[in-house]
Amino acid sequence: MKILVLGSGVIGVTNAYYLAKLGHEVTVVDRQPAAALETSYANAGQLSPGYSSPWSAPGVPLKAVKWMMQDLAPLRIQPALDPVLFKWMAKMLGNCNEAAYRVNKSRMLRIAEYSRDSMVELNNDVVLNYDQRFGGTLQVFRTDKQVASSKADVAILKECGVNYEVLDRQGCIDREPALAHVKEKIIGGLRLPGDGTGDCFKFTQGLAKECEKLGVTFMYNTTIKGLIENQGDIQGVQLESQIIKADRYVVALGSYSPLLLSKVGIKIPVYPVKGYSLTLPIIDESRAPVSTVMDETYKIGVTRFDDRIRVGGTAELTGYDLSLKDKRRNNVDFVVSDLFSGGGDLSKAEFWTGLRPMTPDGTPVLGATKYPSLYLNTGHGTLGWTMAVGSARFVTDIICGRQPDIDPSGLNIERYA
Repeated sequence: MKILVLGSGVIGVTNAYYLAKLGHEVTVVDRQPAAALETSYANAGQLSPGYSSPWSAPGVPLKAVKWMMQDLAPLRIQPALDPVLFKWMAKMLGNCNEAAYRVNKSRMLRIAEYSRDSMVELNNDVVLNYDQRFGGTLQVFRTDKQVASSKADVAILKECGVNYEVLDRQGCIDREPALAHVKEKIIGGLRLPGDGTGDCFKFTQGLAKECEKLGVTFMYNTTIKGLIENQGDIQGVQLESQIIKADRYVVALGSYSPLLLSKVGIKIPVYPVKGYSLTLPIIDESRAPVSTVMDETYKIGVTRFDDRIRVGGTAELTGYDLSLKDKRRNNVDFVVSDLFSGGGDLSKAEFWTGLRPMTPDGTPVLGATKYPSLYLNTGHGTLGWTMAVGSARFVTDIICGRQPDIDPSGLNIERYA
């Protein structure tokens, strides 16, 4: 089959790879001059299936109000008359109950665990250097209340068969020795040993080269104007100066997916959640993290690459605004300085922002649509890097009419019907 993949982030490129491996003629279209130059460029760097949890959880509405009043607020909502945002928030609030949380988290873990296993297989198939490490994720707690709240997550992890370790202060230091310098600031943690880290940009760029070896064509610097619908199916993709046609189409445009899909009558509740990151060179190994440390208080992740530290987090609901705001750097600056002071050189840090395509229930939208030739691979929120490989394999199987390796229930657009 001839297949068009719209989007060259980590989601689109991995999907192109698996489709090409099966012998399909694949073309990837993107407005950027190269792969992984938007959300995939400088994300938090976490391959964290064990940390896969929906933002819509019991107690989150009250927590959100408190977060917004913190000096270093992990959440900010731009006051604007945006009906799309209001509808999205209403759907998210509707998922902030125990029953929905358990269903949504189990769906996310299903994809994320599959993606972790698929990444192992991929690393055996092709040689990619993306600063990969497999040292787990350590969620650190600063208060007794955070420790108590973590018990609900532990119960679900146990139910889903995900390995975990509940640690006291010394246990956290044993796993992340640099925390010994600030041991008075933490009281315990939850470690997920199956998690890893890696530079998503380097991975995607490397995999794009593997795609080219398999015959994949990349159309960069190409703006997608719309989908052409006729006689109950998608007949082509309108570019600025031409129409390109295929047998199948995959929309992997992240936060921009709903803008394209709405023109052909498909509404998916994906909203851009803006995040920020810093990347700084390591200057003292003894004060740098070994893997990923998640600060539960500030919702910031500090991740180790080979010779760099990536600090990522915060959430802004500000539409498609991509402006870099210096005051929003305070959160990521503070956490890396507070927990790993002297580990990296902040004066040489690269400050970046990107849009995460978030669904109100946390689970991405994968698979078929009402149009026989149109498929979706989008809405991964903060877990696109974590879920990319598994999502690509899953969507590839759906396109090719093969039975997926994981249960497909609840993963496609039908759950919003």
